[in-house]
Amino acid sequence: MAAKVNAKVELQFGDKAYNEEQLVSMAKTAYGKKDIKNLDIYVKPEECKAYYVVNNDVTGSFDL
Repeated sequence: MAAKVNAKVELQFGDKAYNEEQLVSMAKTAYGKKDIKNLDIYVKPEECKAYYVVNNDVTGSFDL
């Protein structure tokens, strides 16, 4: 079994930069509720937007 790798992911485009923690926080704020069990985020820099799916059911987006 492979050892766990500590990784950092940062999205950079133009003069903006977002890490995973920031994107998750922004998605939670956009969703506005606390009942999150699963959260998928899809970032589209060319649109300056991120789209999210909460609990495999509810969808939404937020501006970057």
